[in-house]
Amino acid sequence: MRKIRMIICLLMIAGIFCIISPLQVQAAREDTMIDRPLTGEEDNRTNINEPGASEDPEALAETNIGNDVTITINNGNGSLNGALRILIILTLMTLAPLLLVMLTSFTRTIVVLHFTRMALGTQTAPPNNVLIGLALFLTFFIMQPVFTQVYNEAVQPFESGQIEQDEFMEKALDPFREFMYGQTQIRDVTMFMEINHTEWDGSLESIPTAVLVPSFVVSELRTSFIIGFLIYIPFIVIDMVVASTLMSMGMMMLPPTTISAPFKILLFVMADGWNLVIGNLVRTFY
Repeated sequence: MRKIRMIICLLMIAGIFCIISPLQVQAAREDTMIDRPLTGEEDNRTNINEPGASEDPEALAETNIGNDVTITINNGNGSLNGALRILIILTLMTLAPLLLVMLTSFTRTIVVLHFTRMALGTQTAPPNNVLIGLALFLTFFIMQPVFTQVYNEAVQPFESGQIEQDEFMEKALDPFREFMYGQTQIRDVTMFMEINHTEWDGSLESIPTAVLVPSFVVSELRTSFIIGFLIYIPFIVIDMVVASTLMSMGMMMLPPTTISAPFKILLFVMADGWNLVIGNLVRTFY
């Protein structure tokens, strides 16, 4: 029975191959290419010289592809077509988290929110997903003028064909450079310029992007830690008061953090802490 099944399967496979028409592949001859026009203009073709036309090593070193394959981008006008733009967008999406952390206000926002949760002593409340989501929306709110400027000055002219790719990259990066420069401290820029052995005349134009980005991140970390220290001060006072009260009552075995946690939350709610923290955090960028 097993042999019969194998024979039936082989017959079915043979029948399928008999039904499929054979695919013929042959090389294109020179006489068949005379009447068929080549894509692109003479200067844009990949086959600059005909096969065997090189007479010296210099001519052979040039582009001399022995076929009729040509590559044109959007009818030869030098701009990207839709497929390549989709590929670039997908590539940027993979780099989006890195760009979001390095070039925007996300670093300062998430660090300050994390310090606030640590000062309250609530462990996982609010959870990490809530903090990250809040930091993302605050980042979009803070960076909205920059995104609008990039769209108006770079994206729209590029889509309409008014600017080329190089100019598009420069115009898209300039608003981010201006934002980072306004939030970067001079000592951080000076430190990285000295490490890079580059002279700085005090202007934004003389700072390379490779220097401006790490200077901006270091300045953001310093600023966020300063804000976190200021947030910690009132909660430390509550811990000290609770600890001294418990010690005076002889309750030294009772953890002070367990008693101080409700008082911290009560103080934070009565003072409208989220309004104060988030409002003043956003104002630091303006």
